[in-house]
Amino acid sequence: MARNCRFAVAVHVAAVLALQGDTPATSDWLAGSVNTNPVVVRRILAALSRAGLVRSQRGMLGGSLLSHPAATITLLDIHRAVGDEEAPAVHHQPPNPACPVGANIVPVLVDILDRAESAKERELAKTTVADVVSLIRARSPAA
Repeated sequence: MARNCRFAVAVHVAAVLALQGDTPATSDWLAGSVNTNPVVVRRILAALSRAGLVRSQRGMLGGSLLSHPAATITLLDIHRAVGDEEAPAVHHQPPNPACPVGANIVPVLVDILDRAESAKERELAKTTVADVVSLIRARSPAA
């Protein structure tokens, strides 16, 4: 799965688990909600489990559950759990150091991209899975 999709799928899975409460959800069932292959969901669940965000329950009524209340799991936790962190995109080849732009563009872009990443992390850190569920419920009375 593309790196940029893992975060969205992981938040989707966490929101479903939050709505399920104490009822475990199987990877097959979660995959139906996400509309993807259960293998993709199992990989996401494994990453969330390694981060301590979900736990699995075996047996006839087995499946996955959130390990903590949805209000305590931030989107930054999920973002970090699925390793959805890519280095800033800058030049593939070193720019021309004899050019005033070429000599300075990389450090300038890195600084801007670092600030943008920090802003994204601040927003994700203050948004919880419970917030996502509340927004979903506001849009859909069936949720």
